[in-house]
Amino acid sequence: MALHLFDTATRQVREFRPARGGTASLYVCGATVQGIPHIGHVRGALNYDVLRRWLVHSGLDVLFVRNVTDIDDKILTKAADAGRPWWEWAATHERAFEDAYTALGCLPPSAAPRATGHITQMIELIQRLIDSGHAYAAGGDVYFSVATFGDYGALSGQRTEDVQQGETQAEGKRDHRDFTLWKASKAGEPSWPTPWGPGRPGWHLECSAMATAYLGSEFDIHGGGVDLVFPHHENERAQSLAAGDGFARYWLHNAWVTMSGEKMSKSLGNVVSIPQMLRRYRPVELRAYLIQPHYRSTIEYSDEALSESAQGYRRIEQFLRRMRGTVGEIGIGTVPAEFGAALDDDLGTPQAFAVLHNTVRDGNAALDAADRDKARELAETVRAMVAVLGVDPLSEQWAEHAGGETEALTALVDALLAERRKARADRDFAAADAIRDRLTEAGIAVEDTPDGPLWTVRD
Repeated sequence: MALHLFDTATRQVREFRPARGGTASLYVCGATVQGIPHIGHVRGALNYDVLRRWLVHSGLDVLFVRNVTDIDDKILTKAADAGRPWWEWAATHERAFEDAYTALGCLPPSAAPRATGHITQMIELIQRLIDSGHAYAAGGDVYFSVATFGDYGALSGQRTEDVQQGETQAEGKRDHRDFTLWKASKAGEPSWPTPWGPGRPGWHLECSAMATAYLGSEFDIHGGGVDLVFPHHENERAQSLAAGDGFARYWLHNAWVTMSGEKMSKSLGNVVSIPQMLRRYRPVELRAYLIQPHYRSTIEYSDEALSESAQGYRRIEQFLRRMRGTVGEIGIGTVPAEFGAALDDDLGTPQAFAVLHNTVRDGNAALDAADRDKARELAETVRAMVAVLGVDPLSEQWAEHAGGETEALTALVDALLAERRKARADRDFAAADAIRDRLTEAGIAVEDTPDGPLWTVRD
């Protein structure tokens, strides 16, 4: 089965066919760097990282562009409130986002363009729209004329007569449905020179200019959060097509992370920041939690759900470490057909994780039965799957993050658990209980599960 993805524009699951054979091109709306990232921010980045990894695994070269919005009303307001330069505020929080992406195992993008670095391309795009009659200047502002684009609303399903852009009705704006391409300069704000006067870009304009600058006038996939469908992506699509670009061939949107049924956002105050989370869970555990649900399904965050997911990941980890302690180094095999079929079906990570956990269960059973050849084969299959998902505990990235102390503790505990398994197999239950008591006294909780013993360090 070839990869199929749900395209928001057609509201259908479509077979993915790259515009240029052998290469897939993706543009993902990145962060507006106004504050510290929370798990709602990084969920989308992780979803598209898994998609990218699966495309690479499927034999494609991938051009992956994730932008940085470093000029925006919110950035200017928050920087002013803090008494700091807007550019310093943006740069500080851009680094925080990059640190979060790296900590959670996202592959670096092919390019990470900043909006402020592409003013020339934005001005050129505005001029094309004015020349074709789709935009007009008024008092230093420039607006896109929605009425001139007959396909407006096709992405989001909005009826043109019902459109509300959420913008102030400024003098010179011909229609309340029109949206801003360029904002005239205001005192105390940064500005750039243009044929229409000094000012700064509108949010929607930025992504159209950056996407085509790096990926060409037509590219494969445009991704982002579901909250961006309208007005951001609707307006991107309208201005790009109106200018004569083919733009995105597929539109993908990931769902929110919610708390108490509401989208996680700073304005609502219901956020869980990445630095805060990484003081409580390892990055790989947080990554596994955020990628396991389907990317189009809302995640209702709770500590209990994250803890349960982390325990599930530790079962995978402990199987592979148990295997390495038994047979030595483990290679990376091939993914099973069921796993591939799950990801080919609109990136079905819940089904892919189910295949992964079933394989771990079979691997532990093979180890318990002393069938080392079967266990090794299954362990190599597990490594193939976790490599695609970016959560391989034996990979250099996560092994380095674990550190030597964690590696040493794992080796010691696994050795004791191996002795305990042998004692139980020999029906020496007193010895088995004594080993468990020693672990408990050392702060190690052991839970016997159908997949073998699961241990954790008690808080």
